[in-house]
Parts: sequence; C-alpha cells; structure tokens
Amino acid sequence: MPIQALLGQLLVGLINGSFYAMMSIGLAIIFGLLGITNIAQGAFYMMGAFFSWLLLREAGIGYFYALVLSPLIVGLIGAAIERTLLRRVYKLPHEYGLLLTFGILTFTQGLFIYIFQTAGRPYPVPTELAGGFNLGFMFLPKYRAWVVIASLTTCFLVWYALEKTSLGRTLRAATENPTLTRAFGINVPALMTLGFGAGVALAGAAGVLAAPIYTVSPIMGADLIIVVFAIIVIGGMGSIMGAIVTSVSLGLLEGLAKVYYPQGSNMVVFVIMIAVLLLRPAGLFGREK
Repeated sequence: MPIQALLGQLLVGLINGSFYAMMSIGLAIIFGLLGITNIAQGAFYMMGAFFSWLLLREAGIGYFYALVLSPLIVGLIGAAIERTLLRRVYKLPHEYGLLLTFGILTFTQGLFIYIFQTAGRPYPVPTELAGGFNLGFMFLPKYRAWVVIASLTTCFLVWYALEKTSLGRTLRAATENPTLTRAFGINVPALMTLGFGAGVALAGAAGVLAAPIYTVSPIMGADLIIVVFAIIVIGGMGSIMGAIVTSVSLGLLEGLAKVYYPQGSNMVVFVIMIAVLLLRPAGLFGREK
C-alpha cells in the first residue's frame, strides 16, 4: 500500500472527524442542557451550507463573512424554534422531543428540496485557501488543512468556555438544578434558548466549512446525522470532550478502514457503538448513574 494513499485516506478521515466533532458537540450541548435528542441537527448543518451559498450567489458575500453570518442565521432560527416549539415538550417524556425534532428535520429537508431540488451545487474554495503544500510524500490542500485547524480549534474553545468560564458554570447549574439557579435571579429559559441556538449554530458552521468540499444539497445532512448520533452514544451523551475525542478517533479509523477493508468502512462506527453499549452503556466519557 503506497504511503500516499494511506496518508490521503487518513486526511479524509481527519476531515470527516472534524465535521463530526462540530456537529456532535452541538448535540452534546443541547442534550446536556435541554435533555432533548436533536434529530434535526443534520438539517441545521445543511442550512449552514445553503445560507453560505445563497449569500455568495445573491449578495456576493464571500466565504469568510459567510463563516460568521451563516451560523448566526442558523442559530437565530434555532433559538426561534426552541422558544416556539421545543419549550412545549420539556416536561414530557424524551420521545416527544425526539419526534418533534425528527418532524423539524423532515419538514426542513422537504422545504429545501421543494425550493432547490436535490441536485448538488458547487461552492468555490476561497482564493486565499486555494492550492496546497507539497510535503514530499503527499500533497496537502490548504483548504483541507484549514478545515481541520478551524474545526478542532472551535471545538476546544467551546469545551473551554463550558468547562472553565462563569458562563459555562451557569449553564451547567441551570441544567443540574434549574430551580436553585432561578433563585439566584438567573433567567433559565433564556439560557436554554442560548444553549440550543449555540448548539445548532455549530452545526451551521460545520456546513459552511463543508460547502467547498462537498456539493451543497438539501440531503447532505441526512446520512451524516446517523453517524454523529453513534459518536454521541460512544463518547457519552452530554460529554463535550467525549464528543471531540470520539469524533476525531472514529474519523481516523474510518480512513484506515477504507484502506484495509473498504467494504466495511461505513460499519466501523456502528460496530464500536454496539461494543460500547454492551460494555459501558453510559459511553466512554459518560457518567454511570
């Protein structure tokens, strides 16, 4: 096996792992704060990519501005959904939240298919990130290197904000004891809206990063969300660090599987998920109850 092929597949796996990480930490935030399994995360990923494409086509707004504006738009849409729909199911069994977000996913995907059809639309790589580096043993495209660095930096900044800052401590307090948190004069419903908006904005940012690599399509998030949920189960529901470490590790494992056992590369995540559920149901980084 040529070293170039192996490193190329590992790079693809690392890129996929970076997208998994951004989507899965958003899911972890939402589940940890709201207790809702957000099936619609794949739709918000797709919306982030589409809004960046629309900003470029309709307003001439380039990639780096879209990288800020698209997640902001997605986050505002998510906040509106939380205030108008999700808030009604918080006190109901978990299945209601799952079914509601599945309905949001189905409606959003169907709406975008109705407007744009299913054909993919290319999004150009920004000129600043065109080309690549010749490392001797392989050619490393600048944009793919940027995606990995930007994704993982964002993930660790989110982890730091949640674990090491007063805002993160307040969010965790609102999750664990909302009644006591309210007694200190903190607006818990606003925190929940902020948490859901931030969680889906991360999926939107992943969509913007993915747009120049994959074609922008209404169905681009449908398959990805299944893998992301498996990653959340493996890492531990609600665990931010578990989501990051598991996403990158499984992305690299997928890359290796495509080299040595291509037929089974798509099953690697699910085989590991089954093993983790049998041996440690709370996940590798989750807390046993």
